[in-house]
Amino acid sequence: MLVEKNVSLQPCNTFGILARAQTLLRVRSVDDLQALRAHPLLGRQPWLALGGGSNIVFTGDVEPVVLKMEIRGRRLWQETQRAWIVEAGAGESWHDVVAWTVAQGWPGLENMALIPGTVGAAPVQNIGAYGVELQDRFESLEAFDMLTGQTFTLDAAQCAFGYRDSVFKHPPAQGSSTDDLPRGMGLAGRAIITRVRLRLPKPWKPELGYVELQRRAAEAEAPPTPQQIFDWVCEIRRAKLPDPAIIGNAGSFFKNPTVTPEQCQDIIARDPKIVHYPMPDGSIKLAAGWMIDACGWKGKSVGKAGVYEKQALVLVNRGQGDNSVTGGEVMTLAKAIQTSVYERFGIRLEPEPLVV
Repeated sequence: MLVEKNVSLQPCNTFGILARAQTLLRVRSVDDLQALRAHPLLGRQPWLALGGGSNIVFTGDVEPVVLKMEIRGRRLWQETQRAWIVEAGAGESWHDVVAWTVAQGWPGLENMALIPGTVGAAPVQNIGAYGVELQDRFESLEAFDMLTGQTFTLDAAQCAFGYRDSVFKHPPAQGSSTDDLPRGMGLAGRAIITRVRLRLPKPWKPELGYVELQRRAAEAEAPPTPQQIFDWVCEIRRAKLPDPAIIGNAGSFFKNPTVTPEQCQDIIARDPKIVHYPMPDGSIKLAAGWMIDACGWKGKSVGKAGVYEKQALVLVNRGQGDNSVTGGEVMTLAKAIQTSVYERFGIRLEPEPLVV
């Protein structure tokens, strides 16, 4: 068990926010989690699991023990007539796993290329992009129960996936056990994902629901291959979204809200150009980025926190190094945007990143 004290978290979050961890534990196996539970002091303290830091905003130094997830390993776990099932450790880079599966001839994840973060964080957020969500390719995961010290497995139903949501984002019911699943039990602050298995279906077929992918496929001389879709997605993302290695950010900062058809018609009556998409359940998803742009926020800043010039849904760090943005500046900007959107559209935007 490798324990470090007074550790800078600036390189551990893609926003580049200045913050420090009083205690940081590098988790490279389940044994490290067992050792933490058995520790006479650290085992009694609250903890915070941290993957790639791509979906988090630090508003100050972190008092709970930071568990830096570094469990590695990836393999073809099983192959059947219907699917390839691959397994990856929670500390693996998500994008690297996507690139690896495509290169190995196991397609299915290519639409989710270049999503920042680690494999272990993917089910928590039910990540998704360009017409595919994690739940569409999910087989199962292994997690460690910090309360009981047991490792357990969850399938898709037990993870209770929703739009940028899962059982890992909700607190557990008092007195519940993991045996209660899938009865809606929350696992936030209790379970830590250690390994994830993904089901890549056979035969492969391209997912081209996204307009720009459709356009590129129509212009191609032959049906697209998984590698071509992977490359197209990378090109599209790089053109629209800032590289965290160059401009600090946490990706899309707000969730796209959903409303009833009646609410949507009311908004359209006032703003006919609002971008909206019908959902399978009958609700309507509104484009949060369009609303933020319509409120005049694109390119604006509050202190060293800014709204990206090419995509209003992304907040960015306009500082550098020791003069980096603070979490307070980011949240001040976020709250100002929320107020503007609510006053114009009557919609309350919900932040996507975890605010600590």
